[in-house]
Amino acid sequence: MRIYQAGPLFSEAERLWHRELRSQLVHAGYLVTWPYELCSSQEIKVWGETAPKKIMEICHKALDLCDVVVALLDGTQVDDGTAWEIGYAYARGKDVVGIRTDFRQAGDTRYSVVNAMIEGSCQAIVRDVDALLHVLRGY
Repeated sequence: MRIYQAGPLFSEAERLWHRELRSQLVHAGYLVTWPYELCSSQEIKVWGETAPKKIMEICHKALDLCDVVVALLDGTQVDDGTAWEIGYAYARGKDVVGIRTDFRQAGDTRYSVVNAMIEGSCQAIVRDVDALLHVLRGY
């Protein structure tokens, strides 16, 4: 199964967490596409003002090739790029599994985990990697 691993990549802590998750998913036998590895900082620099469009197009193509999106949902709000990836995957009929290790509630109702549009687009939202691996084994 091909997994697109979505989530914010802006801090060293986020990248470290994603590297570890990617490693665990690969070890479990999944093919993983992680957007951080789709283009280099040198390529982004060369692209100049066209970089945002090129990055989006590269991620768009990678999403089209995946079977499932695994999306990190931590924070007071879901990262806006991650939200776009979730929405696109949902619109294309792909399954989305959210992982929220953040203990804070960030939803629209007292029963919500995150924003209703995000939560409604996920087939499951889990709280740790073990639960994520358990859900993915069901695919």
